[in-house]
Amino acid sequence: MIDDSLVQYSDDPRHQKRALLMQKLFAYSFYQPNDQNLLEPDLEGIKEIVAEISTLDQEIQAQAPERPLKDINKVDLAILRLIMFESKYQQTPIRVLINEAIELAKEFGSESSPKFINGVLAKLLGGR
Repeated sequence: MIDDSLVQYSDDPRHQKRALLMQKLFAYSFYQPNDQNLLEPDLEGIKEIVAEISTLDQEIQAQAPERPLKDINKVDLAILRLIMFESKYQQTPIRVLINEAIELAKEFGSESSPKFINGVLAKLLGGR
């Protein structure tokens, strides 16, 4: 059965672009520069985000201290990084970003992802 809340976003090019960027960030999370067995990830579209990952991760960790970054689902972490980056550098309304993050979590994450994403982003973006 198709979740009706996902259908409304499936044709939205902004959602599709965010989904692609999130997938690239997800793939990047497995990359280890010293591992000769792994191919270097496709950084097109995420170079700026990758350059700020340590700063984004510090902010995320500060709002989710009960879960070390290494224990956060990699899909959830990719969504949080993407949305945090967009909140800093684009004029997208916070409500739109949180809704988009929840939709990405429903589409790609685990059953608990939407609630986790919503809680962390409410803390991170609530004051902006």
